[in-house]
Amino acid sequence: MRDRTHAKKIELAKERCFLCSVVTPDRLIPGEDPLEEISRLVDTAGGEEAGRIFQRLERPVARSYFGKGKLQEIADAARATEADTIVVDDDLSPKQLSAIENACSRKVIDRNEVILDIFQANARTSQAKLQVELAQLQYELPRLARKWTHLERLGGGIGTRGPGESQIETDRRLLRGKISALKRSLAEIEARKEREVNNRDAIFSACLVGYTNAGKSSLLNALTQAGTLVEDRLFATLDTLTRRLDVGDGLEILLSDTVGFIRRLPHHLVASFHATLEEAARADILIHVVDAADPLAMVQIDSVAGTLKEIGLEDLPRIYALNKVDSVTVPGTVEALMKRIFPAFPVSAHTGEGLDKLVAHLRAGAEGGMRRIRLRFDSGDGRRFATLNEVGQVMDTEYDGSDVIATVRISPADLERVRKLPGIMTQVKNTRVIQKAVVEEE
Repeated sequence: MRDRTHAKKIELAKERCFLCSVVTPDRLIPGEDPLEEISRLVDTAGGEEAGRIFQRLERPVARSYFGKGKLQEIADAARATEADTIVVDDDLSPKQLSAIENACSRKVIDRNEVILDIFQANARTSQAKLQVELAQLQYELPRLARKWTHLERLGGGIGTRGPGESQIETDRRLLRGKISALKRSLAEIEARKEREVNNRDAIFSACLVGYTNAGKSSLLNALTQAGTLVEDRLFATLDTLTRRLDVGDGLEILLSDTVGFIRRLPHHLVASFHATLEEAARADILIHVVDAADPLAMVQIDSVAGTLKEIGLEDLPRIYALNKVDSVTVPGTVEALMKRIFPAFPVSAHTGEGLDKLVAHLRAGAEGGMRRIRLRFDSGDGRRFATLNEVGQVMDTEYDGSDVIATVRISPADLERVRKLPGIMTQVKNTRVIQKAVVEEE
């Protein structure tokens, strides 16, 4: 029997999955097949769709999720299509999961379990693996009684309840201990990440956010030649990747790619990936990448906006990159999107179309937040040179005798930090003498 202190791996590969869901009025989107997204998720997880059914209700049935008649219809259809697994496009309670399993005599998993399975398969770094394991354990904890199989050997009747409940509580304590240990490990990683991000504060930074499979990684590659993984599937990227982008005239910015968002992204998953999203939280600007060729682009834009609000990033400056314009087939699509979101830049990571205008906008933002200064100081003054490299971007150096002249881009706040270094002797107009160092603002 498996170790119950570890989260269950769904392993949908090669399973025939019957898809179903309750569609409430607030989730009904005109022109969309309500089960199309879960179909793509199952495909990404390696499953094979056997069929699909949905039921329109004002709200799901509390005990069984589906109505009695629809539940029987699903059971018959799953049997007829030889489905191995019932996949429900919603977050089910343990009681609802058990009711559907009993009615269909098949394994039942919900939307969250499918997404967790995909995240587990795509986790590459130790941080991502810890984050996924934490999310899995947090999901599993309230559902432990349904997945616990000890009582099946004990049988029913008098005398079985007490020992069973005692063992379940033991398992719960083990899970809670594992969750606490994972949180501590992730807190250490988060602290280290925060220090790394703080050390880059002097350089203008932009972060790519957007719906999963919108083309963020492709755009990062097109702009920076990062060589990151690009696949036509959901959640191909889980780990934040940061690269330098040359925007011209020796000016560089930091460009980061992050995990994609999706409608109804599990809350515990968002919480687990807080450290990964730290790059977005500390960015000077967000680049919201949109798949302009997707008919549901506006729905996805709203979904990403909701997730950004949930994690407290709704007030960060934001621009839109309307990606995949080379794949748009409906005339007027891009123009219609640009009327609803601003500022928006039609681009194609595949052909390079529009990337120059996007880069020009980023350059303008970087220049607006940075100052260029020239410093003259003793070439042997290693401490001052180290400070410049720490807080600014050294663009050029030249030597004049025993002096070094450095041209530096630096934020206003860090410019003041340089000016306040010990030994300021005098000030003449826009020139300050710091020991033997002269600061000139261009």
